[in-house]
Amino acid sequence: MTFGILVEGSVAILLAVTIGYCIVLNSRLKRLHGDRDALRQTVADLVQATNLANAAIKELKATAIETDETLNARLGEAERFGVELASHINAGQALMERVAKFTSAARHSRSLEPEPRADEPSLVKEALNRLSTHERMRGNAA
Repeated sequence: MTFGILVEGSVAILLAVTIGYCIVLNSRLKRLHGDRDALRQTVADLVQATNLANAAIKELKATAIETDETLNARLGEAERFGVELASHINAGQALMERVAKFTSAARHSRSLEPEPRADEPSLVKEALNRLSTHERMRGNAA
């Protein structure tokens, strides 16, 4: 009889431990199911964020292509302006050289002209004399 009570007591204790372990496992399974739902939501959010990032990357690529085309157009235009400006500079230099030649020739021809004679008044001296005479007359009239 004591052996029977001992075996039944042992079985009762094992049964109580098993029930307690089942309760612990049940609570863990409930948390796991709750975490699984949260994990599903996290994965859905991650997929949505990835889709948004892909759309943003496509827009950035399109913007980069458009910017590249605009920049290439502007660079081409700048190169054309540079060539045109260089052409104008060369033409201006050629014109300056021609003007310098004309000026040099004019100076050279003046140095070859004979000096005016002392007995013939030059036009400038004559104009100055007339001007001073005219001013004197005006001063006398006042």
